[in-house]
Amino acid sequence: MAPRVNVKQTLAASQRSVGWMRVGPLGSRAGARPIRSVPPLRRDGRGRGYGSAAMSPGPTSVRAAGTALPIVAIVGRPNVGKSTLFNRYAGSRRALVEDTPGVTRDRIVETVEAAGRSILLVDTAGLDPDPDGGLEQAVQAQAEAAVEEADAILFVVDGKGGLLPEDEEIARTLRKSPRPLLLLVNKIDAPSHQVNAAEFHRLGLPMRTASAEHGSGAWDALEALVEELPEGEALPEAAGEGGPVRIALVGRPNVGKSSWVNRLLGSERVVVSDVPGTTRDSVDSLLETERGNFILVDTAGLRRPGRRDAVAERASAYMTMRALERADVAMVVIDASEGFTDQDARVCGLARERGRPAAVLANKWDLLDRDDPRESKRVRDEIDRRLRFMADTPVLQVSAKSGARGKRILPLAQELAKAGRTKIATPVLNEWLKDATARHEPAMAQRGLRRKPVKFLYATQVAVLPPTIVLFCTAPDTIQKSYVRFLENRLRERFGLEGSPVRLLLRHRRKD
Repeated sequence: MAPRVNVKQTLAASQRSVGWMRVGPLGSRAGARPIRSVPPLRRDGRGRGYGSAAMSPGPTSVRAAGTALPIVAIVGRPNVGKSTLFNRYAGSRRALVEDTPGVTRDRIVETVEAAGRSILLVDTAGLDPDPDGGLEQAVQAQAEAAVEEADAILFVVDGKGGLLPEDEEIARTLRKSPRPLLLLVNKIDAPSHQVNAAEFHRLGLPMRTASAEHGSGAWDALEALVEELPEGEALPEAAGEGGPVRIALVGRPNVGKSSWVNRLLGSERVVVSDVPGTTRDSVDSLLETERGNFILVDTAGLRRPGRRDAVAERASAYMTMRALERADVAMVVIDASEGFTDQDARVCGLARERGRPAAVLANKWDLLDRDDPRESKRVRDEIDRRLRFMADTPVLQVSAKSGARGKRILPLAQELAKAGRTKIATPVLNEWLKDATARHEPAMAQRGLRRKPVKFLYATQVAVLPPTIVLFCTAPDTIQKSYVRFLENRLRERFGLEGSPVRLLLRHRRKD
């Protein structure tokens, strides 16, 4: 029998594990002005809430400066339709999804816009019962993990299968939470099925009915739950706003994340072991240096979704997602002796998807130099090839054991944090746009039998982390993705944004 995992104790320990280590004097930085937001993009590239000629108010899609996205967890026993419901939300036109070339999305968390605000939607479909640990333990641990980490909970039950003891067990745990909670009776596929939901009133929870398969009632339920959320949580002071640079060290298990935290801090702050998965929780450590202040966030290793078979590892993955959301910079640590794996590419893509500037720390590089000098060139070429979708990402060849090139990490983190919070004056931005479009004009817009040139009229920055630019043009739906990437690359070159994601939002506007 496999050992039992007490997720409640594991998650509680993570809350107690936040430590502070002071080294050197405090520093300060200049303040920053707030930046406004704009309506989100639809999948067809047009902005929701816009007419053909002018801009009108709409829900915001860009995270407001200084606030964290709330987490909404979908929980419930197996086979009630949680994954179908998650895919319904993530796959609709309301989902804010960016197609990143070269990366398969790890869909633990999806950014979704509902009720006029953005949320992080968490699918707990992988938290299935452990056949060795018993059904009661697994469903209880799933509910406890959701209660600990989520800001709101969508509790899904099966309207066809009826009310089961496992549903009642989860409900008893969820009722103890002060967080917003909504019971969603799924698989109500026709009006005649509404009678099946009656028995779930026994749970004493706010209730809605829906069909995840057909979509009826699904969005109404999510928006009702989101409306119960309080205002956005204030983030810790960010780099450039007087606070320390928050560096999240992310990557696969046992690649040396904790070793680098200890090396930078100069002490054994984090437990290090050759056993993968030693770190279960995100651990914060404050480092004060003459260069400035940093918060090093050591995160649990991110395995491939199919290998997250333990409840505690699923909870650790959620904590890593939250650490990325709150970070200024992501340092993706890889094991150079194993090459650059598919999962390394997924973690890099995840950092970019979350809008965080990133660099790759190719750890254990000393093993390559020792064994065969030609091997180090092969690995570097492999990293360059696999990172083509993030070709601007800096790569450091380091060794936590010897400390090789470790002095470059903190200065690089400061540069990346500065790039992620770059603010570009509108006149300068429009001068860049005029030059970039003159150098390479977009393809002609096809209107029936007529072909007309696309004109870019105006550009303005609306957000930082990542720098987000709205481009007004005459035919945004005809702009090719390759041309958008061309503009992104020219923007990075012009304003020194290497390593930082850049988001360009196309909006329609008629030429006067």
